[in-house]
Order: sequence, then C-alpha cells, then structure tokens
Amino acid sequence: MAALWLSRASRKVHPSLSSSSFFLSHSIFLPTKNRNPSPPITPFEHPNRWISDFEFSRESSKFTHSNSSFNLNRYAGISTSSGEAEEGSKNGDGNGSGGGGRSKVEVSWIDLYLPKKARPYARLARLDKPIGTWLLAWPCMWSITLAASPGNLPDFKMMALFGCGALLLRGAGCTINDLLDQDIDTKVERTKLRPVASGVLTPFQGLCFLGFQLLFGLGILLQLNNYSRILGASSLLLVFSYPLMKRLTFWPQAYLGLTFNWGALLGWAAVKGGLEPAVVFPLYTSGVFWTLVYDTIYAHQDKEDDLKVGVKSTALRFGDSTKEWISGFGIACISSLALSGFNADIGWPYYACLAAGSGHLGWQIWTVDLSSRADCNRKFVSNKWFGAIIFSGILFGQLSS
Repeated sequence: MAALWLSRASRKVHPSLSSSSFFLSHSIFLPTKNRNPSPPITPFEHPNRWISDFEFSRESSKFTHSNSSFNLNRYAGISTSSGEAEEGSKNGDGNGSGGGGRSKVEVSWIDLYLPKKARPYARLARLDKPIGTWLLAWPCMWSITLAASPGNLPDFKMMALFGCGALLLRGAGCTINDLLDQDIDTKVERTKLRPVASGVLTPFQGLCFLGFQLLFGLGILLQLNNYSRILGASSLLLVFSYPLMKRLTFWPQAYLGLTFNWGALLGWAAVKGGLEPAVVFPLYTSGVFWTLVYDTIYAHQDKEDDLKVGVKSTALRFGDSTKEWISGFGIACISSLALSGFNADIGWPYYACLAAGSGHLGWQIWTVDLSSRADCNRKFVSNKWFGAIIFSGILFGQLSS
C-alpha cells in the first residue's frame, strides 16, 4: 500500500514529458574555477556535440551519457520546440547584452526522434526551423493558385511537388550558405554552432549532402514541362551566388528576394507552360519587396556581429532609418500584389485579404523592436501568416471569379 502511494506521489511530482516540449524548473551553471569534477562534463561548452552524445529516455526523464547519467529535472529550461533557445546571457529583451543570465542550449524534435548520425544533416538543412521553407513555398503557391482557371481549385499535385521542392531547395541553399560562410559563422554568436562551422560535419560531408539534396530536387524538376525545367534550373545561379552577396553589397536582402521568389515565375510556368508578364512580374516584384521587409528585420539580429566580421546588410545600410525604408518596401509589396490581381481579373475576396495582409505587414513594421533579437525573430517568423493571408485571398478570389 505504501509503495502504491509513493508511486502515485512520484507521478504527481514528475509528470511525463510531452512529445513536443518540456520545461525544467531549476537552472544549471558551469563549474566554477575551484571545482574540478571527474570526469569533466561541460555540456554547454559545445551544445551540438553534447546533445549528440546523450540519449533521452522519456520513461525516466533522463539524458544518459556513456560515462554518467543525470536527471533533467535538475537542469535549466530546455525546450524541444523548433524555436531557438537561449545561447548566452540575456537581459530580458533577448538581445544578449545582459550579464549573469541563464545559459540556453537549442534542443528540438531532431534530438528526440532522429538517429544520432542523421541529426547534424537535419540541422544543416534547418529542418527544425521550417520558416524558411514557408517563405520559399508561399510565392509558388500564390502563382499556382493564380494560374488556375476562374472558379476552379488549384492543381493539388503541382502544389505538392512545389512544396517538396521548396523543402529541398531551402535545405540545399542552407547547405551552400554554411559551406561558403563557415569562416564567418564561427565569429557570429547566432551561427557559431552550425554543423560545419562547429566541426560536427566536415565540408566534404556537407558537399555530399548537397549533392543528395540537388539530386532529389532534379527529380522534382523533371516532372515539370520543358519551359519550367529551364526556368527552374536557371534559379540555381541565384542560389549558389547569394551567400557571396553579403561580402560585396549592402543589399544582400534584395538578392535574396530575387532568389526566394523565383517560384512566383516558376509556378505559373508549370501550370500554363509559359509566362504572362502582366500578372507574374508584379507578383514576383511583390515577393522581392516582401523579402526586403522581413529579411531586413531578420538582419537586425546580427548587426553587431556583422560589423565586427565585416559583412554587409540592409540593417547596417539603413540603420536608424530602417522603419522608413521597410515601410516603403511594404507599400510597394502591397501595390504590386494589387496590380497582379487586377491584371488577373481576380474576385473581390482577394482585395479583402490584401487589406488584412496590409494590416499584418503594418503591424510588423510598427511594433518591431529592432534592438531586440527576440522580437526581430518573432516578427520575422510571423511572415508565414502574411503568406497564408495572401494565398487565401488568391484562392477565394479565383473561386468567386
């Protein structure tokens, strides 16, 4: 009877961890200079390697190392969500300028569910941070839906192909970026623990993984018409050269816009077999201006490190005038979307959603705290909803036409 009572009490004190995230109540501190534990385990000295050396047991709520085991309930808040965990001292606003804060290590579903050897590759492709895939996929979905016949749903097979293509191409772009920027990533707080920069993967392993991603991407491209194959293959020039732009110009965000929104051209071509400039060029232009808004906000996270390293960005170019600049880009984005819809003779629900999208974009620009890394990241991630709002407008506008 006593054993049963203790068992129930234990379950109340240590509830089972959910499959998505868990938070722990106490904090962990690195050993002081006077301590000399044996064997020395300093997990936050190299978080990526530390995570890969431990196995998680959900039943016992423990990470188990080859030399020791310890209960996670004693340690700092570690989240398994896809968001970014704290990596240094914080002062409450997320800008990392405070002192004496809590160390954070990034833990995601990758660490819980993927085999140990696959984890660095999944991180290299940013599978734990899907926002990049959303931002790459939405212009494709806009274009495919806009190309559908009035009153009809878009081609779902085509949307599925482009969704898989966005996942693969985004991963390939991240791999190229990490291979070319490994010397820079080691000097930037937010990127120094990426697999290639931290040495978890060698450049050769990264190249092999890149080949794997491009091979699967080619398989998707070959399922499109000949015009789309040529148009899609030509985007690789942008993909491979984009990581170099931050060394050459203060406008790498504009170049990213040209790259990330290529699907606005490709989606229409895949459905129609060609391009209709009056519709797709304004759509493509709107995506470029949209990218200038969200990626300038994103770049403000790294502006101090970028200054030290010597790379360029629109965040550094605009400085204190950033909000004025991105307000102009936002207006140009909405205007281009309106022109594209007008030329496509789309129904009134499109313009209602366009008004809602304008409000969302205005909210981002008006409320973002450009001195807070955490808030810049929140506003950046919220752009998946802007993409969804515009997609809804195109879908319902087409169905009502």
